[in-house]
Amino acid sequence: MKEYAGMVATQVAQVLLMIVSKAAIADGMSSYSFIFYSNAIASLILLPLSLANAHRSPTRPPLTFNIVIGFFLVALLGFFAQISGYTGVSYSSATLGTTLLNLIPGFTFILAALFRMEVINMKRGSTLAKFIGTLVSIAGAIIMTLYQGPSLIPNLLHQQHLLLGQLSDWVLGGILLTIDAIFASMYIITQAIVLNKYPVVINLMFSYCLICTVLSAVASFIVETDLSSFSLQPNTRLFSVLYSGIFGYAFLVTVQSWCVRRRGPLFVAMFHPVGIVIANSIGVIFLGDGFYLGSLLGSVIVVIGFYTVMWGKAEEQKIVGAHLSASTILDDKTAPLLQDVEEQSTSPTP
Repeated sequence: MKEYAGMVATQVAQVLLMIVSKAAIADGMSSYSFIFYSNAIASLILLPLSLANAHRSPTRPPLTFNIVIGFFLVALLGFFAQISGYTGVSYSSATLGTTLLNLIPGFTFILAALFRMEVINMKRGSTLAKFIGTLVSIAGAIIMTLYQGPSLIPNLLHQQHLLLGQLSDWVLGGILLTIDAIFASMYIITQAIVLNKYPVVINLMFSYCLICTVLSAVASFIVETDLSSFSLQPNTRLFSVLYSGIFGYAFLVTVQSWCVRRRGPLFVAMFHPVGIVIANSIGVIFLGDGFYLGSLLGSVIVVIGFYTVMWGKAEEQKIVGAHLSASTILDDKTAPLLQDVEEQSTSPTP
């Protein structure tokens, strides 16, 4: 259950990251300066962990040229995802950002199938479960966003809060957030490929945050004309970048990367629909939001879709386990026979 607990924790961190990034950008920070500070703080946190891990793991795989290129590609895709995501949130809202991240399971499933990271056999119930469950989860997230329905719990504040934001430039924000989902899916798949060849999560994530820091700094000096966006005053900006660097990057991306290595890219991607359920729960419990029939129906549908995919993954693991057990039994049975043949061939002829 470690991976499940870790992914739920990352989704809570992701929702809160959407909220604090919206607050910082609304307070005058640019997407580039926010990404720069967040990745710089995360790099400082992960640096000593990476160095300590290097001493504990002297037998880790060597850093070849192809692995270094893989590190850079992971960081580049992640940087593009961050830029399009934060810019999309600035044009729309944190809720829309959390909702459109639910496109990631669909894109990731397609890419994982193309790269043969997922077993695709439409005659198997497990494959159908993964396919249908992914679609159901996305549909549930869309229902939670587009359908409100009658109120089950009244809105205590009787006003929109930061999580919902303003509806300005909604279409442009939605397009950018969709692009973010595409880049995020490519980032997860590339990460899985790199970790298969170099399974050292801390080193990969430190390199990721460091490269993103450099890329955002270069992009800022090229694109930004007002350097006041780098100011950490007022305190809203300072709190936002501290939260983002510690929990939004150092914690979130490292735990996600660990889960990618342990359970595969689709497992990680399937937790994004859970994020919209967490976002609504935070809104009701802590921000005094109303709870509506659409939120209840959408949450139930998301959970059904999520468990359908997890059931399909579990069935595939059973099949793999059965094949491994059969291979082990076959080896045990043939080993004495081979030993007898070798003994007969080496024994002296009478």
